[in-house]
Amino acid sequence: MKFLLRAALLATVCATPAFAQNAAPAPAPMQAPDSAGMTAVVNGQVITTQDVSARARLLALSLGMQPTPDVIQRLFPQVTKQLIDETLQQQEIDKLGINVSTQDVADAISHIEQGNGLPAGGLQAKLEAAGVPYATLLAQLRTSIGWQQVLHKVLGPGLTPTPGDLAAQKTALQASLGATRYHLAEIFIPVTDPSDETPAQNFANTVIAQLRQGAPFPIVAAQFSQAQTALSGGDLGFVQLNQLDPAVAATVQQMPVGAISNPIRVPGGYDVVQLLEKHDIGNQMQTILDIRQAYGQYPQPVTGGQLGQVQINFITQFMAKAQKANSCDAVQALNASYGNIQPASPGPVNLATVTPPAFQQVLAQLPLNTLSRPLVQATGVSVVMICSRSQEKAQLPPDDQIANMIVDRRVELESEQMMDQLRHRSVILQD
Repeated sequence: MKFLLRAALLATVCATPAFAQNAAPAPAPMQAPDSAGMTAVVNGQVITTQDVSARARLLALSLGMQPTPDVIQRLFPQVTKQLIDETLQQQEIDKLGINVSTQDVADAISHIEQGNGLPAGGLQAKLEAAGVPYATLLAQLRTSIGWQQVLHKVLGPGLTPTPGDLAAQKTALQASLGATRYHLAEIFIPVTDPSDETPAQNFANTVIAQLRQGAPFPIVAAQFSQAQTALSGGDLGFVQLNQLDPAVAATVQQMPVGAISNPIRVPGGYDVVQLLEKHDIGNQMQTILDIRQAYGQYPQPVTGGQLGQVQINFITQFMAKAQKANSCDAVQALNASYGNIQPASPGPVNLATVTPPAFQQVLAQLPLNTLSRPLVQATGVSVVMICSRSQEKAQLPPDDQIANMIVDRRVELESEQMMDQLRHRSVILQD
């Protein structure tokens, strides 16, 4: 869904999980590399040991691990690989003249905060309290957003599905009715060189150990998975076995719901998957919502991640008007009074597809014809009201969702191909 109902989790360490902090023992106790030495050079651009250590600490905290020297040392090879790939991506972003605006990053932060029930500026406060450099996360988000723009620019008009593409996808989906679909989340750890095999497998085992102790899968995936799905917390959505690598499919068939797999060797690296749920296509019921939303845009956007007096005053005035909206028609009129910047009616909403999870929970618990609490964003504030709920037998997704499936598949394939090309034509030196 667009606008309010479609917020992707990109990456966050907004809360350190309260589970055991013990990691698997390191091969040998070593001092974490904190000096400003050189770890890698990518087309002349230096990645320092400090860069890698800072990102490794960010990852360790997101996993709920104490960032001790031996933990940082164990994470060092995989973090180095990620930073090399991100450097290649950033160089391509710069080469193509892609501009990731401050507002783009602010919107991403806002989505993360909404998904975790944090107020504006809450993410930065959480990170700083945990000793995590906020600038490190901002840089990662900026590169992730820019890389998506690169992929869309390279694909160009060919990214948009044709009527024939949609028809073919619908035919395939129709043929699948009655089959079992699996809702999976994934973390992909690449192996681009034979020498990477053991470090990648060791890293996968470290991540799995922490996941099984309670580390949130979406946070770990968003922070470290190298698949396109990292931008949505590793969520693959519902897939059929024939859409998966044979090794993954064989594993998934044996997994109970909620389980986390061992490392699965697939072409290009290792997959770690979690089975979130499964059902037979066409036999399950789904909750469909008819929603109205009103959105008011601040006269000035949030700066520095903190609500200012201008935004606070606007929210107060907006909510004073919103409290008088006691019907869906009134909410629609309220949205019109603020310029219809976002549509009042997003169309039929399948509750199961709503993201982020925190907003899905709000909609699941909100009584009919009752105004929601204010949903504060970086650019404005919203309220929603549910006009009706209905239970319907699952059908084919609407055309816009089918189109998104096709686009996501094309972007994923292009990302893999471009990264492979960039690695092969670049000069990458490692210490």
